[in-house]
Amino acid sequence: MTFQKSYTKRYLLPGWFHRWSRRVALAAFITAISLQMLLGRTYAADEHVAIASIDGPIDPMSARYLANSIDRATKDGAQLLILELDTPGGLISSTRDMVESLLGAQIPTAVYVSPPGARAASAGTFIMAAANFAVMAPGTNVGAASPVAVGGADIPETLAKKINEDTAAFIRSVAETRDRNVRALEETVTFARSYSAIEAVDLDIADFIAGDINGLLQQLDGLTAETASGDVTIRPSELEIRNIKLTLTDDILNILANPNIAFLLLMIGGLGVLIEVITPGLIGPGVIGIIALILAFLGFGNLSVNWVGVALILLSMAFFYGETISPGVSVFGVGGIICVVVGALLLFGGFFSAPDIEEVRVTVNPVLLATVTGLAVVSLVFFVRMARSGGGSSSAYINASEGELEGEWGEVVSDLTPSGKVLVAGLEWAATADSNNVIKKGEEIIVVSVYGEVLKVARLIDEVE
Repeated sequence: MTFQKSYTKRYLLPGWFHRWSRRVALAAFITAISLQMLLGRTYAADEHVAIASIDGPIDPMSARYLANSIDRATKDGAQLLILELDTPGGLISSTRDMVESLLGAQIPTAVYVSPPGARAASAGTFIMAAANFAVMAPGTNVGAASPVAVGGADIPETLAKKINEDTAAFIRSVAETRDRNVRALEETVTFARSYSAIEAVDLDIADFIAGDINGLLQQLDGLTAETASGDVTIRPSELEIRNIKLTLTDDILNILANPNIAFLLLMIGGLGVLIEVITPGLIGPGVIGIIALILAFLGFGNLSVNWVGVALILLSMAFFYGETISPGVSVFGVGGIICVVVGALLLFGGFFSAPDIEEVRVTVNPVLLATVTGLAVVSLVFFVRMARSGGGSSSAYINASEGELEGEWGEVVSDLTPSGKVLVAGLEWAATADSNNVIKKGEEIIVVSVYGEVLKVARLIDEVE
């Protein structure tokens, strides 16, 4: 009994910790649900004016927010939904979704480009044109809707012609539906024209100019809008104004949609899963890795991500694992490092990226990219060297009690291929097979050396012979 106590594994946690961690997790879950109910509460269904706001690039989160805002305003009895807009552009896929939401709305909608100095550039042009009422604050502008590649680069000539024709047809159909100046709007695509607020009103792109929300409501009073449910005459000037805010879920998704955070989660997730594969039994890295990967892909779903970059980063993990089972073959390690670096560079741009009407480049901070990639490579090299059978022994990794394990006999709990788990001195240990041999479950082994919590073992029969 005394012998076994000296080998108590340091990473095992006491029972009270697990009990309290479950209670804390339950309390956090209940708190999150309560906050969601509080922040996402609905009002009584009565007439009012609902105001949503988008300030930034157009992406899947913007499309989701607008669709939810229209749905909520309709259910709550809003007579009018106003979208305050200030955007430099965005993804054409998200733009199409937002145009579809505006054209299919069952209540009147108005897009208000504000405050003074704001713009409805690129994708914003389509969104403003799709509303029942297009309103601009003094000193704002609209236009420059020509497609470019993600990251702002030009598109090859042949592909550019096809995309320009498709995008021009898109803006024409929106203009015709809302009875706006088709030619002027089409030129925002074909010639990248941009118009001031006064020019937009004169050209019948915008309906009027308003200095603030109250001025906008007064000018809308008594006008009729054509909606999906029929013609509606609005009188919003005396109605209550309600702002539609992001829910807790939207806030979390917005955080995950930060390219720096998404990249960081991808690297943590891949590294955690790889460490768990190399040194099975640690549990923690695997759990953290899977959670991080799930969160990373949630973030990628709301970004213009280059999936080739994601694939290269994940492929690098396979190469690093290959280095652990084929020690001495440096091609796997070098290939893994190359895949990490190239994948990180391509993640939010570069080759294979789709064309869009975007003028804002979504990239990972270069300092973060270099730091995280470097740390990931160093960590992976450390764990690879610790797990690979050809790593040699070093007394620096062995403490006094663990050193006594050398020469002890044990039994394989899970196949060593070459990494797995063994039972030695009554406890389970992460282990790797000596000389890259595969040792099956149930076979007897002998401990050759110890590296921290990882044992290097050999088949007992081979050792005896």
